[in-house]
Amino acid sequence: MAHWSQYREELIQTARTIASPGRGILAADESTGTIGKRFQQIGVENNEANRAAYRELLFTAPNLSEHISGVILYEETLYQKAKDGTPFVDILKKAGIVIGIKVDKGVQNIPGTDGESFTMGLDGLLERCKKYYADGARFAKWRAVLKIGNGCPSDRSILANAEGLAQYAALCQEAGLVPIVEPEILMDGDHDIEVAAAVTEKVLANVYKILETNGILLEGTLLKPNMVCPGTGCTKKYTPGDIAYYTVRTLARTVPAAVPGITFLSGGQSEEEASLNLSAMNKLDYTKPWKLTFSYGRALQASTLKAWKGNPDNVAAAQKALLERAKANGLAQLGQYDGGIGGAEAAATLYVANYKY
Repeated sequence: MAHWSQYREELIQTARTIASPGRGILAADESTGTIGKRFQQIGVENNEANRAAYRELLFTAPNLSEHISGVILYEETLYQKAKDGTPFVDILKKAGIVIGIKVDKGVQNIPGTDGESFTMGLDGLLERCKKYYADGARFAKWRAVLKIGNGCPSDRSILANAEGLAQYAALCQEAGLVPIVEPEILMDGDHDIEVAAAVTEKVLANVYKILETNGILLEGTLLKPNMVCPGTGCTKKYTPGDIAYYTVRTLARTVPAAVPGITFLSGGQSEEEASLNLSAMNKLDYTKPWKLTFSYGRALQASTLKAWKGNPDNVAAAQKALLERAKANGLAQLGQYDGGIGGAEAAATLYVANYKY
């Protein structure tokens, strides 16, 4: 009997719901340390009360579900409540938003490599996933991190991370959670888009080979890849059309049609770049058997944080900023976003070298 037999239909339906037209994922799964860095930039103390106040702002934004189908939570947030005592889980369920949970435990270096990493967290994962399911979660996220340059990513790194993703995916499906498979290739480096495309293709080909070997129900998964972008140090400039072409071509060569949705990470692109590039992909005249949508953290929240600044009087303005970016990305999923929402602020870079969270 397959590991996913008990939850087969539910897994398929959950994945399809998240990848529904005009909607995508709000990634609000920043660790306590990472959200602290974001708060520091706006002069807000990193304590549980402020973290809860900020997440409440996000989850209670009016009509959030119009363009947001799922929200990824950090474990702390899964059990937090709004000021009136309502659990965040109940607020999101009432809005018709699927609840996700970050389940990895961060990365550690692979010995004998040039700083390449492997994602931790497989120990006890099945039990944790069963608990998260019982507590309302229906999908999960696990981030593998790879880099380009100086012979990286090595075959050792690619295979180790692909195997980790497959084991995580199998355990999630056994517990009823849709696994988001996230092999992120960082934008660090001066490589051009051709190199980024070749590396992404190699990584994804290996990931799907090992997912198949492990018997993963692809119809009950989602992929969260990087867009195929040049390194941040590359001097050659590329258009959204270029990024769209190389990204979709890479996906067409590697990702089975059984996968219902591809939920891109923003990877340090500005809010506006992430929206324009996604829209360009959906406009592209190319066979695309999967929904192409978003799973953005920084590219949905940067303007929101700046508008909030920890001040309760700014909640409405911050929610307005969030809903504007959600709308931009919802339109981008339909290939209907041509830019302009958020003005110059949305074009500010969000790149962080060797990004960890």
